[in-house]
Amino acid sequence: MCGTCGCAEESGGTRVVMLREEDAPDHGHPHPHPHPRPHERLQPGGAGETVTIEQKVLARNDLLAERNRTWMTDRGVVAVNMMSSPGAGKTTLLERTVTDLGGRRAVAVIEGDQETRLDADRIRRTGCAVVQVNTGAGCHLDAEMMRDALTALSPAEGSLLMVENVGNLVCPALFDLGERSKVVIISVTEGTDKPLKYPYMFAAADLILINKSDLLAHVDFDVEQCAHHARSVNPDVRVLTVSATTGEGLAHWYDWLAEQQ
Repeated sequence: MCGTCGCAEESGGTRVVMLREEDAPDHGHPHPHPHPRPHERLQPGGAGETVTIEQKVLARNDLLAERNRTWMTDRGVVAVNMMSSPGAGKTTLLERTVTDLGGRRAVAVIEGDQETRLDADRIRRTGCAVVQVNTGAGCHLDAEMMRDALTALSPAEGSLLMVENVGNLVCPALFDLGERSKVVIISVTEGTDKPLKYPYMFAAADLILINKSDLLAHVDFDVEQCAHHARSVNPDVRVLTVSATTGEGLAHWYDWLAEQQ
């Protein structure tokens, strides 16, 4: 069980759906920072058995994640795990990114949602290779789901692999997929204080994108204050302000992606 939300961690009910005609597979880089684990810091009284189970689940996940990492590193595949709350604009940002970068390098996408293949259909229409992972009751992707998606997708050597995690600002931060980097997206339609309310997610991020900047004139959102809050839990994190709709700031986002090679 996931100790944060109680969802089942076994992925036997997960469905991986290919959305392209052609089909055909475990990273070796050191992590620059440990991913935070609330259960390792706070052990509620009387819940020792639950904590032990959580640690076993996460240890198994980390083992599978390392295999994924090795598999991708051997093939030069760079995976970016994109996380946010629902509605922050991940899919729109992905659509624009794969369209703009399509001529520069091979790009593939793994879409994570509890149900439907709506987001994967949107990505497929750009011509990008994509698989949909439906987690059912699960609130995040895990390393086993990632492995199954890699098998189905078989991304080209040297490609950029964008992973859209399930919309959730809690559990996805705890589960390593074997990715190179973690990106957290927050939109200006959310609260400026989100980094303080969900510190583990923002502490895990390598990059924070503040999306929907085109709406700043219409909402009460302080970009500088949000960035300050983010750096209070993650001092070295980079913060970029972008608009997936108008294209504002996306050149800096693409430069950052190029740095991940």
